[in-house]
Amino acid sequence: MKRRMKINYILTLILVFCIGASIPVLTGSSQVNEQHSAKSEVPYCVTPPTVPTQVTFDGETIDLRRYDRRERMDREMMAFTYMHSTTMLLIKRANRYFPIVEPILKANGIPDDFKYLMVIESNLNNIARSPAGAAGLWQFMPATGREFGLEVNDNVDERYHIEKATVAACKYFKQAYAKYGDWMAVSAAYNAGQGRISSQLEKQLANHAMDLWLVEETSRYMFRLLAAKEIFNNPQRYGFLLKREHLYPPIPYKEVTVNTSIDDLNDYAKSQGITYAQLRDANPWLRDTSLKNKTGKTYILYIPTQEGMYYNPQKTVAYNKQWVID
Repeated sequence: MKRRMKINYILTLILVFCIGASIPVLTGSSQVNEQHSAKSEVPYCVTPPTVPTQVTFDGETIDLRRYDRRERMDREMMAFTYMHSTTMLLIKRANRYFPIVEPILKANGIPDDFKYLMVIESNLNNIARSPAGAAGLWQFMPATGREFGLEVNDNVDERYHIEKATVAACKYFKQAYAKYGDWMAVSAAYNAGQGRISSQLEKQLANHAMDLWLVEETSRYMFRLLAAKEIFNNPQRYGFLLKREHLYPPIPYKEVTVNTSIDDLNDYAKSQGITYAQLRDANPWLRDTSLKNKTGKTYILYIPTQEGMYYNPQKTVAYNKQWVID
């Protein structure tokens, strides 16, 4: 009898121990299942942006409900939304460049929305250069730049001149619009060339450039343009919370007219109280350490002011109040 009681006691202890040991395992299993079924293990959430049912470009309403247009727009909006550093940098730079470009577009009768074409062409990097040789904010190829009035050579390359390149882009847009009568077709032609867009509109019997079957780069191009406008018009909706101090203000310059050669731009910069690097940054169309100017052409050099180079971010003014939260 005593022996049986002793055995029962031992078995009871073993049972209690086994039950106790299994509780954490069962609880942990329940927690894991709950996490994997409803919660993420990463410390942040990712959600796709909402695709609008329609957008406008120069007043034209573009319907995005059809599956192909919706999904192409969705791809570009996700790209802008989750290329965090790039998109933030675009908004910062726009505060510096849009005030220069917008009046030129308006003076030339070009829709204001074409400033977003400049955004997707160069990421608002004024010294951008593609592997194919396109350069500047508007990414002109050398021959196209010359065709529309820009000086392009090893000493001076006005594709990097913001104002002059914008005027040249306006000339291109006007020429293309005279052919198509549609601004979205103009944007597609800027990427693919007028010849290709014209031939494909004819071959595919299409009424709109957005309905063409084109190489992926051009197909994406038009929707990147629309997505850029959407993000810029409401960055906070897509998670970009910038303050005024985060934006890049325009740098004030004094203008110096030059109609002679400058043998050494390093010495010239020093005489103006700035460095050669600062001279080149303000005038990226200068492509060498000298300005040859054999014909006596008149150039205007921008010389940044000392006060402007040491700007106070707290005093930065937002060009578009929709870009900031303060």
